[in-house]
Amino acid sequence: MINIDLLFISNSILLGVGLAMDAFSVSVANGLNEPGMRKRKVCLIAGTFAVFQALMPMLGWICVHTIVELFSAFDAFVPWIALILLAFIGGKMIWDGIRKRSDDAEVLGVGFGALMIQGVATSIDALSVGFTIADYDLLHAVSASLIIAAVTFIICVGGLIAGRKIGTKLSDKAQIFGGVILIGIGLEIFISSFF
Repeated sequence: MINIDLLFISNSILLGVGLAMDAFSVSVANGLNEPGMRKRKVCLIAGTFAVFQALMPMLGWICVHTIVELFSAFDAFVPWIALILLAFIGGKMIWDGIRKRSDDAEVLGVGFGALMIQGVATSIDALSVGFTIADYDLLHAVSASLIIAAVTFIICVGGLIAGRKIGTKLSDKAQIFGGVILIGIGLEIFISSFF
């Protein structure tokens, strides 16, 4: 029988809020990039971020219980991976935004490949959460991951809606602004890893 108390739930919610901030920012950028985004796509994007935020802590938990040495060697590369992935996507958004302004092309929005890269880039730091929940049994680790996923979903839906509203007002500059935000998030993850 699983014993889940109020402290466990509140800690998991706070952990989810902390982990979801990068995904929230990327969600705002995605909403800026596609102001006409439908509710179904909002749920798909938020759900993708939630799934990645749930899987990464579990993967970290599994690593702690199996291959700790490999994970700690990989930990040094996390900021670099996040920076490269987000800079690539952000740079592409800026390029497409500049090209759109000159070609008057239609904004296509975030595609499946870009969404998967964003999901990995914004949740890769959640691997280290596996260390913080290493003393949990499997049921507690899964419960914490599901709470983190639910919190991430709610926060990302808010970010996407906010980005859509702002994107409608900014129109042609929205995609460029969204790309700048993604590059900024990548730099923040990279720089904060050294301090």
